[in-house]
This record gives sequence, structure tokens and C-alpha cells, in this order.
Amino acid sequence: MGGEGVDVRIIGAVLEESGRAGPFADTRPLVVDELELAGPGPTELLVRIESAGICHSDLSVVDGNRPRPTPMLLGHEAAGTVERVGERIRDVAEGDRVVLTFLPRCGECAACATEGRLPCERGSAANARGELLGGGTRLRRRGEPIAHHLGASAFADHAVVDRRSVVPVPTTVPPEVAALLGCAVLTGGGAVLNASGVRDGEPIAIVGLGGVGTAALLVAKATGHPVIAIDALSSKLAHAVDCGADETYTPEEAQEAGVRAPVVIEAAGHPRAFETAFTATAPGGTTVTVGLPRADARSSIAPLVLTSEARRVVGSYLGSSVPARDVPTYADLWLDGRLPVERLVSGRVPLADINEAMDALAGGTALRQLITFPEEDA
Repeated sequence: MGGEGVDVRIIGAVLEESGRAGPFADTRPLVVDELELAGPGPTELLVRIESAGICHSDLSVVDGNRPRPTPMLLGHEAAGTVERVGERIRDVAEGDRVVLTFLPRCGECAACATEGRLPCERGSAANARGELLGGGTRLRRRGEPIAHHLGASAFADHAVVDRRSVVPVPTTVPPEVAALLGCAVLTGGGAVLNASGVRDGEPIAIVGLGGVGTAALLVAKATGHPVIAIDALSSKLAHAVDCGADETYTPEEAQEAGVRAPVVIEAAGHPRAFETAFTATAPGGTTVTVGLPRADARSSIAPLVLTSEARRVVGSYLGSSVPARDVPTYADLWLDGRLPVERLVSGRVPLADINEAMDALAGGTALRQLITFPEEDA
């Protein structure tokens, strides 16, 4: 299915192939290039991207841990302003600010009836094909098709997206905050509010203080929970203290101290982090895993503990979120001054430095780097 209207010339970061060895500053898997973007179809929007976050889900496609069709225009965590609206859309207008989300929900499949517990079947299938939810691609480079990344392809100055891939937010929420609501906060915050079953005032332990883990910390504090932060990097533990963590430990320190919490969220996407989270979960407690490890990663736990301590292990994709329901909640928390999303930002980079930014993310030296697209350059 093609778009309608005049094509737009855009500049975007195209992943030529997955799995090139780092450092990416040398091997250059991402190329900033000019592309043709078809106009939006009847249920689609043309969005001018104002800010985009660089996430481990992007890195996992670059390094080959999560294979996707290539060449692909990367980027999935972003916010922007609507410039053109498909003819069948009545609830979004030109000039609205929208948050892009990386899993559209069709609202019709059995998974969509689970209130976020399961990812949308049609949306997941479209993402795996590198297409929009309505089918097909809207991107070309010198006549050749370019795949979409998670229905967004936000590492560009413009994107055409399905209406079900965006959530409107007030224009008083700035782009750099709004962008982070669509992935880091949805995933980390959703692990707290949607998946954990945490009771009022109960402590929460978080293993892995990257963007998602820190977002979980911020949401937990915003909703009245003491937080125990666990990470192997002292710099991330120091930042966790700045974000309100009540206690901090390395994994080894947590084990030596016998740290246990009724809810533990694993946000690192590593088998050892999952084992750390499981060990730190108290009897009767819940281990929530939102990290995305390699497909061949394996962890070892004692199954007897699940029974003898009446434990639960919960997998949570995108924080078990329904974006249309949850993004406005986080936007309101930010507007009320309770959710300092800005603390997730570790730096800002031009699109031209996208390969170097991936190296920083892979090396653990970055939390959330933002690509900002100035209005005059859009």
C-alpha cells in the first residue's frame, strides 16, 4: 500500500547491514543519506521529527542481536509535530505534538484484548517485515525500497507513520521529554505500573540502570516507592542516587548483603542480570524482566524456589503498556513536576555522529543520547 500526495525529500540514518564489528565509528554501518518519503495514506500522518532518542533496541539491530531487514532507516523513540494528516483521521490535526511508539496496536486481534499484556499480533508482524501497520513501505532511496524500523524510522527529519503508532501530547510537553515517553518511560514505567503488581509503598529493586532501568526508577519514585538500584557500573549507581534511589549496590554487593525486595525489575537484557534479579526477589515476590537479551542467551535458576517461595516471574514487553492509555499518564506526571524525565538525557548528538553515538551506547558510557532536529533545518 502506497502513500498519497507529493513525496518529501528527507535526510535519515540508514543501516546498510546488521552485524558489522565495532567500533562503528570505523566500520560505519549507518549512512546518513537523502531518501524519498511518500506522502501519508488515509490512516497515516506526516510528522516532522523534533527529537529522537538512541536506544539499545536500535543498537541491537546494528550489532545483529535482533535481525531486521536491511537496508533500514533506524530510530523508534521520538516526538514531533504533525504536518499532514490522512483523510480518514479525525482525532489528530496539523500542528499537534505526537509521541511515536514502537509497537502499533491494531485494536482488533486477540493480543490487543489483553490490555497490554501481549504485544499486538499485526503490529509485531509488520515490525518484523519492516513495514507500516497498513502494509508496505513509504521509503525509497534512489528508487530502491528502504525498510521501516518498528513503524517509526525516526532517525530522520520527517517520518510517515500509522495513526496507531502515535499518541498526541500537549504542546507544553517539550520534544526532548515527549520523545522519551514513547520507549524508555513506557517500558520502564510500565514494568512498575502495569506488570509488577506492586502494592502502595512497597520497595522496588531495579537491576540495570540504563535508560529503561532509570525510567523505572523515576516512575517508581514518582508513585511513592523506595528504590534499590543495582548495577555493575559505579557511574550508573551514582546517577541513580541523583535520581532518588534509596540504596545502591553492585550485583556482588547485593548478594553479599542479602538484598531482597518484593518486586525486582530486570532492565539490562543480560542473563546474569536476570539471575541477579531473581536472587534479589523476596519470598512471595515478583521478578519482572523487560530487558531484551540475545536470542541464544540462557540463565540458570533453581525451579524449586519458585514453588517453595511462591514466586512469580513475569515477562513484560514494552512495559505491558497500552500507549494511548499510558503516555498521557506520564505526560501528566511530568507536567505536575513529579517525573523528571530530563534526568535520562546524557547527551545530544547530531545525526551525522550516529555511528559514534552507537559506540558510546555499546560501551556503557551513555544513558540516553538525543538527536535534535532544529526547526530551521527540517
